Amino acid sequence: MQLTRIKQLTATLTLKTGLHIGAGDTEMRIGGTDNPVVKNPLDGQPYIPGSSLKGKIRSLLEWQLGLVGISNGHPFSFQHLATHDNREARDLLRLFGGAPGGEVDRLVNEIGPTRIAFWDCLLNAEWLAKAHARNLLSTEAKSENSINRIAGVAENPRFTERVIAGAEFDFRLSLKVIDDEDLLPLLLRGLKLLTADSLGGSGSRGYGKVALSGLALDGTPIQTTFDALPLFPTGA
Repeated sequence: MQLTRIKQLTATLTLKTGLHIGAGDTEMRIGGTDNPVVKNPLDGQPYIPGSSLKGKIRSLLEWQLGLVGISNGHPFSFQHLATHDNREARDLLRLFGGAPGGEVDRLVNEIGPTRIAFWDCLLNAEWLAKAHARNLLSTEAKSENSINRIAGVAENPRFTERVIAGAEFDFRLSLKVIDDEDLLPLLLRGLKLLTADSLGGSGSRGYGKVALSGLALDGTPIQTTFDALPLFPTGA
């Protein structure tokens, strides 16, 4: 097993709708929102954690590969591979890794280390400068409530902070290549699923729709190839 390359995949991630990735901040501030987004402590600007991207893309691929039922809803790992071994399940673990443990040392050794490393996505500097020039804030307070079906009135008003639609982030990940393997097709399929679904919270209510543009591998454009990829290659 030999590391032969480390590829860099870059793109611009654009929000088509407002994005909420919670900061886990339970402190209420006067005039603040109930549910703030995660922000960079250095500049106070929102960012997209690499962990959020990795978890979402992995989850979508596990659903598409039919692995969620096998793992009973938990992240697919080496213990599950021991009883459900196939090429795509192995490639998923090669890309995203898995929790070792139990009598799976042989599989852990065969699969090797996690290949992809997502970077936190910061706001694109050029987009941020344009937003500042227009006196735009990078986040908004989205008001929501529930409707009492009998009385027909709004109840439980709340404010959720979202990164505004149109915001652009610098997307980047690293892909280790071991023994000249090719895991890029599965990774691109996961990215394709992300653009068809949503990122962050409240996706079923319209939040977190994203698009990728300017996709490049080690500086070589692959956006046209990505755009032509079918969402479900088997036609399922």
